[in-house]
Amino acid sequence: MAVGYTRLGTKPCLHPLLAVLAEAKRVAGFWLRPGNSSCASNVVAFTLDLLNYLPSFIRLRVVRADSGFCVPDGLDLLERQALRYIVVARWLQPRQRLLRRDLIWTPSEVPGTAVAEVWHREINWPQPRRVILLRHRVAEKERPCGKKRVECPGYLYQALVTNLPESVRPIAVWREYNGRAGCEEVIKQLDADFGLPQLCLEKFWSTEAALSLAVLSYNLCVLFQRRLGWLDRVTAATLRFRLFTTGGIISQTAGRTTIRLSVPEPERGWWREVLTKLRCEFPNGNAVSQTPG
Repeated sequence: MAVGYTRLGTKPCLHPLLAVLAEAKRVAGFWLRPGNSSCASNVVAFTLDLLNYLPSFIRLRVVRADSGFCVPDGLDLLERQALRYIVVARWLQPRQRLLRRDLIWTPSEVPGTAVAEVWHREINWPQPRRVILLRHRVAEKERPCGKKRVECPGYLYQALVTNLPESVRPIAVWREYNGRAGCEEVIKQLDADFGLPQLCLEKFWSTEAALSLAVLSYNLCVLFQRRLGWLDRVTAATLRFRLFTTGGIISQTAGRTTIRLSVPEPERGWWREVLTKLRCEFPNGNAVSQTPG
């Protein structure tokens, strides 16, 4: 692995790119990058690849991305594709100077949070873009979010670049972006249940193949639960305990292939419901309970 920057300092690491369908909680795209890659490395190629392989029946309502995608080529691509987006702005010097303007900070209904918006054009932007600025008072936040500015003690700041119409209030843009937290939950599950940080092989491409297989396994677990009609998703460890570790044998009985499972008598009715649901060719609204009995 290449040496790169992490929250724990500089050490050998990997720097993957991940795209998640928020409502479905499924991974739509995955690329692996060496640890010494910059945050913006290959984001345009990754986005193009994702859009090309995305099924035609999926319509993207809004694209939410972190600061690695806040590069001129990335924003231009989203606009050419007629996609609405909310991207975290990087706190470079041009954007830091926005805080020194005579901004009109408007208190929001969120305690301790004030908002402002400007139309800002950087030297490598073809046209001005809408920038939403948020100021969070640290003393009133249980979980502060944003960046500290030395010249503005007591506050944390966020900046979002968006092409949503001005009819969408700044605080509504911020709340829309906060839906990206579901992506972080998917990453946590990939780490905890499928061991993504530990799947590091000798070669880069073999590591990417192993990680891609782990991502595929996660998607299959999500689809499996959706097929059973479960509204509350469970972890892969729970599925393993309830279903995947059940012992059984495959045998030929009277010319028919038979699966014999080692299931206690009280749980056999639940297993019949699961197998019937999985074999049904037509979707229906009858969900299987999440636990036997």
